[in-house]
Amino acid sequence: MLPTPLPPTVLSNSVVRLEPMEARHLEGLAAIAGDPAIWAWMGMDASQPGMIDVLVRQAIGGREAGREMPYVVHLADSGRIVGSSRYINLEPADGGLEIGWTWYARDVWATKVNPACKRLMLGHAFEALGAVRVSFRTDARNQRSHDAILRLGAVKEGVLRKHKKVQHGFIRDTSQFSILAEEWPAVRAGLDARLAG
Repeated sequence: MLPTPLPPTVLSNSVVRLEPMEARHLEGLAAIAGDPAIWAWMGMDASQPGMIDVLVRQAIGGREAGREMPYVVHLADSGRIVGSSRYINLEPADGGLEIGWTWYARDVWATKVNPACKRLMLGHAFEALGAVRVSFRTDARNQRSHDAILRLGAVKEGVLRKHKKVQHGFIRDTSQFSILAEEWPAVRAGLDARLAG
């Protein structure tokens, strides 16, 4: 069983620091959100004028309503904001949640930022919140995200066909993945090895 609402906990390691999203983060997020490549596979294009404001307001509103916990991702060494990720689709009675709405500035793609962020969020979910299952979803066309999720150690469960309307009215297929609590020790060891390398 997950606590409700989720506690607003700061998470950090040697690579990144995750802070619960607040309005004060808007300027830093807006500074990196203008690259359309970030949003190519997302449900909205927050590179458009005013859209990052909408995205941040929605995320904070979801946190205040107890539906999600959005985080702002900072580099640990410089404090620079480089993106965001969230706990969403909370299932408190069943012990499940999803990690989603992950986006990063392009200069940190294919670095240790994503595995470090997911190491923190997965560890917090399983070890502090008591999750029994953490899931991930991505547009089935997004091979980069698909591969990144598999590299975390998640298991692909299948594809939800014609699942969700995204930009330009396209209805995407959604690839779904999960990590279970009993799989977490092996996944954790793999992530720790990646981050140490």
